[in-house]
Amino acid sequence: MIADQVTSMGETMRRRELVLLLITTALAWPWALHAQQSSPAIRRIGVLVPLREGDARGLAGIAALHDGLRQLGWIDGRNVIIEVHWSNGGSADVQRAAAELVALRPDLLVAVSATATGPMLQATHTLPIVFVNVADPVGAGFVESLARPGGNATGFTSFDYAVVGKWLDILKQTVPTLRRVVVVRDPTIATGIGQFGAIQAIATSLGIALSPVGVGDASDIERVISSLARNGDAGLIVTRSATALTQRKLFVELASKYKLPAIYFERAFATDGGLMSYGSEFVDNYRRAAAYVNRILKGEKPADLPVQTPTKYLFVINLKTAKQLELTVPASVLAIADEVLE
Repeated sequence: MIADQVTSMGETMRRRELVLLLITTALAWPWALHAQQSSPAIRRIGVLVPLREGDARGLAGIAALHDGLRQLGWIDGRNVIIEVHWSNGGSADVQRAAAELVALRPDLLVAVSATATGPMLQATHTLPIVFVNVADPVGAGFVESLARPGGNATGFTSFDYAVVGKWLDILKQTVPTLRRVVVVRDPTIATGIGQFGAIQAIATSLGIALSPVGVGDASDIERVISSLARNGDAGLIVTRSATALTQRKLFVELASKYKLPAIYFERAFATDGGLMSYGSEFVDNYRRAAAYVNRILKGEKPADLPVQTPTKYLFVINLKTAKQLELTVPASVLAIADEVLE
């Protein structure tokens, strides 16, 4: 009898505990649902940089991207995870790195230069891509047009063909006796051909003979440079390409070795010891790219965002290098410089 009463009391207590648990769960469920709704999932961004890991220029660009995203409320490790992959190998290595990033299924991809953008587009036709510092996205087939990109990619170009001729013009103003110029270009890309054409268009009017040479052949570059340097009236132009950027120290060293006045497409060459550079402020494009990343993460489509051209160009002169070349830079040229390194 007593045992039956104890059993009955135990069952009653268990029923009460079960009812209490159900009530507590029912009360807690709306709060848990609200917490899930008010805490959006962390977004993921994959970035491909076709440079040696730790490259100063690459790091500066990534820092600018982080800064731009931070200003828009995207904090790495808090509401977004930014996965950066570096690749300094050949095309196969870049393609592998692109495939690895796509396999992570991020919400968005950032491709630095045409070298990274092409493999990215080969790896995915659905994930949104924001490219940075691509010379000619239309010519490369990355977008249908600058105004209406179409597809899954949009971004920021690295230069306008209209400024390319200024390299030769500035070089001629700096060295009035100039008669011959070696033009280093990448003949395997559309922009390599286009840039040489833009320089060629004004060469005759300036009385300059051009000698084009492929960017990938270091021995051929030195052979052509050493040959022209003997005349004492030669100069050097290095046109924009990803390959030239990775080999920038080689070009600076060759120009110094053969005492050739040279102009390059980006400030990094001048800070590495090159005489002059004129080109877009590449870090600015990373900050601007953050705005497109923000808009796409909030629901806009790359196809609807027009490709943007640079808004800032910098002319940099390295006077220390000018002194080593025994070159006096005219006051008229110094007057138009945005930055003078001494």
